[in-house]
Amino acid sequence: MMKMKPFCSVSRIFAVACLGTALLAGSAVTSLAHAALNFRVYSSLPADESSAHYIWFSRFQENLNNNEKLKGQIKLNYFPNGMLGKEADATQQVRIGAINMMISGTSIWATLVPEIGVLDLGYLFKDYAQVGKTLDGKAGEKLAALMMNKANVMVLGYGYNLGARNIYTKKVIEKPEDLKNLKIRVLPVPNFIATLNHMGAVAIPMPGGEVYSSLQMGVIDGVEHDAPTIYSSKYYEIVKNGTLTRHSYNPLMIAMNKKSFEQIPAELRGEVLAAAKEATDYERLQAGKKEQEAIKNLEAKGVTFRETDRRYFYQQVQPVWQAFLGQYPDMKPIVDEITAAAPESQQ
Repeated sequence: MMKMKPFCSVSRIFAVACLGTALLAGSAVTSLAHAALNFRVYSSLPADESSAHYIWFSRFQENLNNNEKLKGQIKLNYFPNGMLGKEADATQQVRIGAINMMISGTSIWATLVPEIGVLDLGYLFKDYAQVGKTLDGKAGEKLAALMMNKANVMVLGYGYNLGARNIYTKKVIEKPEDLKNLKIRVLPVPNFIATLNHMGAVAIPMPGGEVYSSLQMGVIDGVEHDAPTIYSSKYYEIVKNGTLTRHSYNPLMIAMNKKSFEQIPAELRGEVLAAAKEATDYERLQAGKKEQEAIKNLEAKGVTFRETDRRYFYQQVQPVWQAFLGQYPDMKPIVDEITAAAPESQQ
């Protein structure tokens, strides 16, 4: 019997070792279940307060950190300045989940979901109040459903870019006809290109990183954008004339890959959506202030602003509306809803 003791001892040791391994494995699984989710967030703009993207992101991150249920659950890794590639390429990466979230204008998503280009129709919106009113309603819901179905992303919110898009040129634009044949950089999306062409310019689609050098070398005569971007990008060093065309109030879109969102524990998803909504509300409040501040800063740098005949430009871009709605007739109810929400004095 004594000869059996070593065997029993080994058996016990083996059993204990197996139990310990099982406990460690179970502990590891439990730890993994509660490990923080790491999400990559794309932006094409700088990580500073001149960027609508960063204003939204900073507030969202703050909301996550201040929420006891979410604290430590989600880690956001912010990649500004197009560090993860060009915007058009990034939309594809968000669609497949290689990038988890993207903050951008809605315009670039027209490369994947052409119907989103409805928001790029020139003079569709009269101000950002109209943007918020309609995109917080049925129009926004319908567009979000399209994004889910065609691009595999959830829309976490529609923010505001930091002011209307205007045209900045080397040459003085005193009347609408002065824009004729000037080469103006635009976003590489169809309705922006068509809008600027119908306004009389020659639209030149170009990535943002190439604009400054192209202005320097005379490849382009000007650029259209919001005032804070003109200021932060230092385009004012070359273009000294701002024409207040206000041709676009295109919104900001916060898009998240569907599967990435579903990685968030079900009981926390409502908290995340609430944090995103509050960040959207906050960012919208900052937009108007940032535009006025940037206009003053640009004037201090020698940029002269001039009003123009926006009614003339509105008439010039109507063929763009007609062509777009002819191709995407399902978007007409959305256009009707948006135009009906215009301020009464501007309808």
